[in-house]
Amino acid sequence: MTVLSRFAALLAIAVLSGCATAPRPVAEGPPAQGATTRAPLTILVSIDGFRADYLDRGDTPAMKALADDGVRAAMRPSFPSLTFPNHYALVTGKRPDHNGIVGNTMEDPQIPGVTFTLSNRDAVTDSRWWEMAKPIWVSAEQQGVRTGTMFWPGSEAQIDGVRPTKWAVFDQKKPSNDRVDTLLSWIDDSKDAPLGLATLYFDIVDSAGHRYGPDSAEVRKAAADVDAAIARLVEGLKARGLYETTNLVIVADHGMAPLPGAQRVVLDQAVDVSKLRYVGLGAIAGIYPNKGEEAAVAAALTKPQVHMTCWEKGKIPARLHYGSNRRIAPIVCSAQTGWYITTAESQAKRTSPERDGGAHGFDNADPLMQAVFVARGPAFKSGKTLPVFDNVDVYPLLAKVTGVRPEKVDGQLAPVAGALR
Repeated sequence: MTVLSRFAALLAIAVLSGCATAPRPVAEGPPAQGATTRAPLTILVSIDGFRADYLDRGDTPAMKALADDGVRAAMRPSFPSLTFPNHYALVTGKRPDHNGIVGNTMEDPQIPGVTFTLSNRDAVTDSRWWEMAKPIWVSAEQQGVRTGTMFWPGSEAQIDGVRPTKWAVFDQKKPSNDRVDTLLSWIDDSKDAPLGLATLYFDIVDSAGHRYGPDSAEVRKAAADVDAAIARLVEGLKARGLYETTNLVIVADHGMAPLPGAQRVVLDQAVDVSKLRYVGLGAIAGIYPNKGEEAAVAAALTKPQVHMTCWEKGKIPARLHYGSNRRIAPIVCSAQTGWYITTAESQAKRTSPERDGGAHGFDNADPLMQAVFVARGPAFKSGKTLPVFDNVDVYPLLAKVTGVRPEKVDGQLAPVAGALR
């Protein structure tokens, strides 16, 4: 099972064990102060694991109509092409090496004794993990623009002392249509002080991709389900007279590659695993050699491997923009696309054979990792297709259309400026 497959199961357990089974209440922050001149509402929608080419499969007519009437592109994720690092890259404009969310699983020497995982509620809501970068909803609130975030990674933590005006505790069981209806209710509740920026998150396409593979009927069904929810959002905006004045931006965090059940890289075949510990397995693994074993472990892993490449932290290729953050392990191993890093112990614990499925986290230059991008609204041109661009460029685009003064970031407006009217 991949890291993200485990995320779905473990996070559901964490939510159920820590709260009642009824839907979680929506939390509301204090009203924003300041701005009197407001840009139109911008809604940023993430469809986790929605590969760029899914848009042309014929399963998503509502999204295709938005793309035809607006702008579309294939978007390059940041490395590693995982969920939390890339969701934070999208809203901070900083790559994982700079935004601090360097993996779905990570450690920080300044937060000793804690391993950040997607199912660790205490870590996910701990601002210390998120404060290396400022998400756009924090800047917006500080500048008087009210915001609402529906399940976006990072939005459950108070960052720089700020929360969105509206936000919700993650509930994976909340149906897609209910997520849309909650967002629309926030818009209704905010008529006297309108939201300027809202986010929405769907995870079922990613879950289906991991379990059944990107070319499965289940992925197509999940994509159609999310598309119906987006159609519901569009109709809801039209009913409120807001559709023509709202900028809709639809993105994904990464794509998805087929993962045959037999394609496993067993670390024990490359190194004596008793000389190390690892943080995370899957498409990418962080390796921490035991004290005194640093040279031996590095020598064993960094020599040519089959279906895997390992680097010492300071020697990761520059094109990946990864390796300077203190949360990155001393040795990083990256699997060839379609392979999965594991250990003999992990394999021995399995009670059934590995099944074919899907995975991501691979080299971000691989087209299979490319994510969808669609934008439609008064700020955007119609019928425009952009060349592939880096996902950190979404942040300056959002800042432009919302009127929020941006932070200094890795992303640039120039690659996406052609989308704007």
